[in-house]
Amino acid sequence: MGKEVYPQTQVLRQVNGVGPLTSLAFVLTLEEPGRFRTSRAVGPYLGLTPRSRDTGESHPQLHITKAGDIFLRKLLVQCAHYILGPFGKDCDLRRWGLRLAGTTSKDQKKRALPATARKLAVLLHQLWLTGEVYQPLREVTKAAA
Repeated sequence: MGKEVYPQTQVLRQVNGVGPLTSLAFVLTLEEPGRFRTSRAVGPYLGLTPRSRDTGESHPQLHITKAGDIFLRKLLVQCAHYILGPFGKDCDLRRWGLRLAGTTSKDQKKRALPATARKLAVLLHQLWLTGEVYQPLREVTKAAA
């Protein structure tokens, strides 16, 4: 169905860890890529941004809002598990997520998964919008140039 009816899913499947189900669910949930002003607006739409409660001088980081589509959010978090796991191929998204997870605290690793899923959603939206070829190690190629 993804190849025949929704060919834009092929663009999203360039990212390692994103399969046919995730790409199809992403396309069907967002419907039209132009309805978001920026790609960063996809994260709050899917409920992948942390809540905030500012009380005085305290600014605690709370759990994600979980405001959007449950199924797609779970799929994106599973993709983030794969990307950050032992079988994920080396890419900028993996390096960013592992740097965020750190090695010290278990809580940091728990926070890195939805953050990586949010960044993956932004990346998928940008790829869908532009239709460009995905470069997994864009930062390395910039530094080499």
